[in-house]
Amino acid sequence: MSEPILVRYRLLGCPDEATALKKGESVAVGMTVGSWTDLPAAEQEAMRPYKGSAVASGMEAGGDAWVEVAYPAGNFPARLPALLTCVFGKLSLDARVQLADVTLPPTFAAGFPGPQFGIRGVRERAGISGRPLLMSIFKSGLGMSLEDFAQAFAEQADGGVDLIKDDEIVFDTRAFERIRAVAPIVEARARSGRPLIYAVNLGGPVEELTTRARCLVEAGAGALLLNVAAYGFDSLHSLAAAKLGVPLLAHPAVAGAITGIDRHLILGKFMRWCGADLVLFPGAYGSLAIPQSDAEAIKAALVSASKLHRRSWPVPSAGIHPGMVARLQADFGNDYVVNAGGAIHGHPLGVQGGVVAFRQAIARVSGGMELAGADEPELKAALEKWGIAE
Repeated sequence: MSEPILVRYRLLGCPDEATALKKGESVAVGMTVGSWTDLPAAEQEAMRPYKGSAVASGMEAGGDAWVEVAYPAGNFPARLPALLTCVFGKLSLDARVQLADVTLPPTFAAGFPGPQFGIRGVRERAGISGRPLLMSIFKSGLGMSLEDFAQAFAEQADGGVDLIKDDEIVFDTRAFERIRAVAPIVEARARSGRPLIYAVNLGGPVEELTTRARCLVEAGAGALLLNVAAYGFDSLHSLAAAKLGVPLLAHPAVAGAITGIDRHLILGKFMRWCGADLVLFPGAYGSLAIPQSDAEAIKAALVSASKLHRRSWPVPSAGIHPGMVARLQADFGNDYVVNAGGAIHGHPLGVQGGVVAFRQAIARVSGGMELAGADEPELKAALEKWGIAE
């Protein structure tokens, strides 16, 4: 018999381990064979290979209980919609039950594509080693003329970012025109030995995403951005399985509306399994701060060792400014992406000044220097405006 899929549930208000184990057994039966004790012996024997079972229980530090259920891996295919439906589908309607973790056996996990490039592959494409990558968020893309778009793109590129990504709300039909408009800038950076990756927002009907993605890549997109929770994890899976030849960025838009599932699953494991090379998520500081423990769990899910799936880039986001770089690097090491929008476009010395300020902050921290007392004009101006995160 193959190894089972292990699913941990958090049982809110459950008083003790014994009650949790009993609840877990009820869940295990209800989510697989439906009933058990009322079945004749012959039917039980026939259904046994498909039956889940509660295998462990305990109490969390916060006072809630947990129970772990083992599900036969053969009950469903290696696609996230099937997995989630079979282990949390109707349970998700019970506010007292939360999905706390999912552990896949290697044979089942191999059915998920994982990132095509991962941390090492994206580093190779960007030509960067030994430091975090720097990505700027293209703000105010809506309604801009192609000339203005190219000019704003050039300002970010000239400042020295490694990646530029579309805003996730840009769903107009001019993606191909934007790629052509900035192609000379991208090509000039490539000739200089400092590649620049332009991540284009992928939109359109779900059934057309892969075809459209291929067309965007052929047109020159250096990466693709997908609003994964809005389009569905299976859309990401299909794009990754198509091996499009460019990195896939996963945006967390709409993910906050998914309740009852721990963040390290939604923004960590599921994204990595389904093929995201870079995963944006709210950091533990910034404008949409999440608990530090959640951010650490997401990071661990994205970068933990795996013989099957490459590591995904953690991209802590929302309200990131140069004064946070020291803390970011302390939390994430070198393998993360500094993702900035407002602190670049709203820098007192302009867009290029905003990019340079981040580069200076990264260089200082990577070189073992403190941000406090920085005398570089761009970084100094940024720290005076936004301060230094503790």
